[in-house]
Amino acid sequence: MNLYVKNNRFWFELENLTRLFFPNEKINVHKEFSVYEPPYVFSELSDKITVSVRIADFYREMTSLLKSDDNSNELAVVTLLYKILSEYSGISQPWGLLTGVRPVKLLRKISGEIGTEAALDRFTSEFFVSKDKAELACMTEKNERKIIELSKPESFSLYVGIPFCPSRCSYCSFVMSSVERAQKLIEPYVDLLCEELRATAKAARDLGLRLESVYFGGGTPTTLSAEQLNKVLSTVNSEFDMTTCREFTVEAGRPDTVTDDKLISLKENNVERISINPQTVNDDVLRAIGRKHTAEQFYDAFNLARKHGFNNINTDLIAGLPSDTVQSFRNSLDSMLRLNAESITVHALCMKRASSLSLDGKILNREEALSAREMLGYAQSRLSAEKYIPYYLYRQTRMVGNLENVGWSKPGCESLYNVYVMDETHTILACGSGGVTKLRDSGSDFLKRVFNFKYPYEYIGRFDEILQRKSEIYDFYSHFYG
Repeated sequence: MNLYVKNNRFWFELENLTRLFFPNEKINVHKEFSVYEPPYVFSELSDKITVSVRIADFYREMTSLLKSDDNSNELAVVTLLYKILSEYSGISQPWGLLTGVRPVKLLRKISGEIGTEAALDRFTSEFFVSKDKAELACMTEKNERKIIELSKPESFSLYVGIPFCPSRCSYCSFVMSSVERAQKLIEPYVDLLCEELRATAKAARDLGLRLESVYFGGGTPTTLSAEQLNKVLSTVNSEFDMTTCREFTVEAGRPDTVTDDKLISLKENNVERISINPQTVNDDVLRAIGRKHTAEQFYDAFNLARKHGFNNINTDLIAGLPSDTVQSFRNSLDSMLRLNAESITVHALCMKRASSLSLDGKILNREEALSAREMLGYAQSRLSAEKYIPYYLYRQTRMVGNLENVGWSKPGCESLYNVYVMDETHTILACGSGGVTKLRDSGSDFLKRVFNFKYPYEYIGRFDEILQRKSEIYDFYSHFYG
C-alpha cells in the first residue's frame, strides 16, 4: 500500500490508521512524488483538505474545509481517511480512528478540559470509538485515577529486568535470551545487575526520592536460580529505602520456572505479588506457540504459590492465539476464575514484526479478528459479573482485531506499577539490559528517557557506560527541581 502525503506532516497518523485496515501489508510513505501508483492513500492540504483512496476498482475522494490549526487539520485528515477505509472494508474499528497506545490517558486529558460526559461523547462521535470501548475506557480511568493520586512529586518506581527465558514464545519480540544459549552470561549479568542497583539506589537516596513500587520483569525473572534470585532481591531490599514501597511484584511468568526454593526466596525478600502466566490452558495451543509447559504444570505452579502464602497472584491470557477457539479461550478464562486469581490480565495477540509468528509469514485475517473480539467481549462480561475491575489498559500496533490489553483485578489487588508505567505518572528508574529509565517532571508532561543496552552481552561488555549514564538522573533533577 502506498501512502502519498502532500503539503502536510500527518504521515505518522495516516500510516498507523491505514495499517488498522491493512495489518499484513507494508505501508510505503511518499512525501515527494509526481505520480500515484495504486493501491494508494492520498492526502493533501491546499485551499481545502483532500483525501482519496484507490484500491483496484474502488475509488473514493472526500474533502473538508481547511482548519485554523494543525491539530484540527490532522483530525480532519484522519477522519476523512477513516470514513473512506470503513466504507471500502465494511469494518468499523472498535477504537475508531484512535491509534495511540494510551486511550485512557487521552480520555483523562479531555475529561479534564470539558468534563467526562462530553469527553465520552467526543470519543464516540468524533473519534468513532464504539460505545462499549468508550465505557471500558471510562471505567478504567476511574479506577486508575485512585492509584495515580497516590503518587507524589518525589515518587519513583523501580524496574529490574531479567532478560532470560526457558524458550522464546512464537509471538514474543522482547529482547531476551533462552537459558540454553545464554547460560554462561547469567552469573556475570547478575553480579553487574546488583552493582547497577546499588548505583541507582545511591542516586535515589542522594536526590531524596520516594520509592512507590518495585517490578521485576523480563524475560522471566524466575529463570534465575533461587540463589541468584535471592542475591538480586536482597540487594534491592538492602540498598533502597523500602519503608514507602507499596508493592513488590516479580513475574514468575513461565510455570516451568516456579519451584519451592524460588518461592521461598521471593517470600523471604518481601515479594507479595507475583504473576504466573498460562496464556491458555489448551495444551495444543501451548505447543503451537512454543511454550515448554503444560496446563497441568501451570495449575501445579499456581497451587504451589498458594501453599507458600501468596495471596496476590496475576495470571495472563492471550486472545487470538494460533489454533485457539472462542470456546477454548472461554475455558481458559473460566479456569482462572475457578482458581480465584486476584488479577487476570487479558491481552489481544500482537503480531510484532520481530516475532517468529510474523517472520514465518503468519497473517491476520478477518475471521480471527472477529473471534478475538468475541473472546474479549466474553472476558469483559464475565469478569465484570465476577466483580473484577479494569484498572489499566493499553494498545499496540498490529493487534488482532484492533483490540486492547486490559488488567482486571479484584478491588485492592491492582498492580500499582502497571498503572504508573502506562500512565507515565512518575519517574521509573530501570536497571538491567533493555531497561529504559523514564525521568518525569511532575510539573509538566516532559519525560526524559535514558536507555540501557538491549542485549545481555552488550550490558556486560559495556557496563561502565551504564554506570556513567546514571549522571543523567542527577542532571535531570538538578535542572527541574534544583
